[in-house]
Amino acid sequence: MIESHQTKMPTGIASLDPILDGGVPPGSMILLLGEIGAGNYEFIFSSIVNTLGLMKDSPRSDILIPKKIRYITFTRHEEDVRNEIVQSFPAPGILEAAGTIRFDDLSDLYFDRSIVPDIWYSKSDTLTRLQKRSEHENIFLRLSEIFNTADDGSVFILDSITNIATQTSIPNLWRDLMGFLRGLQRISKKRSITIYLLLSKGILDAAKEAELADIVDAVFLFRWEESTGARRQRVMYFEKFRGVMPNLEEQDLVKFAVRISTSGGFEVSNIRVVI
Repeated sequence: MIESHQTKMPTGIASLDPILDGGVPPGSMILLLGEIGAGNYEFIFSSIVNTLGLMKDSPRSDILIPKKIRYITFTRHEEDVRNEIVQSFPAPGILEAAGTIRFDDLSDLYFDRSIVPDIWYSKSDTLTRLQKRSEHENIFLRLSEIFNTADDGSVFILDSITNIATQTSIPNLWRDLMGFLRGLQRISKKRSITIYLLLSKGILDAAKEAELADIVDAVFLFRWEESTGARRQRVMYFEKFRGVMPNLEEQDLVKFAVRISTSGGFEVSNIRVVI
């Protein structure tokens, strides 16, 4: 087990990590809750790109650089995500670096009982898919296997919890999802695995959104606000951050303006003071 006392794992966001004294506590489960287009995906893509660069450096003794980045997708194709990362934040060597991200594609299980034709999402033959169904394999069992075989000190991105949480027609799915995440939150601490959960705001009802926020260690909220001249401005809030929030509130560092560019990626700018 990796010692994480007073150790931080960088987010890879250069303008944010100093505010967090180097990053987030290793083993944090962080909900990136975002309005459409408000920046939660840009946050994670920029984090990935910059973290890949940090992996080549010699870290400080109090900084835990992720050993691996693993991206779990339920509906999107691996190459689609890689291309979006590369195109969003072009940088020297990014194409090669993006190839080191390990993807776990769970689309077979997600679409298995849907009306989507098998040929659209699966490379398995019909017999293999029928065997999986008879063995009662499900998304949570597959996720458990993925995390059980992960390296300690890794970073995981789950893209996205929205996809699973909206499948309300499946009996007990919400209960199973909440139970799984509670267990995952425990094991992530023991193994210093930092987990980012992507969720689109406004799709789940308020009670479910609150229950999910209660489980995780931190909630980063990304939203749009009207600024001077009626221009829309992306902002990011720390709505919750266990063990970190008191220090942030003491320094009035809870709400930030956000800028996204191809050169700098996701950047915190014009830190706003909470009055």
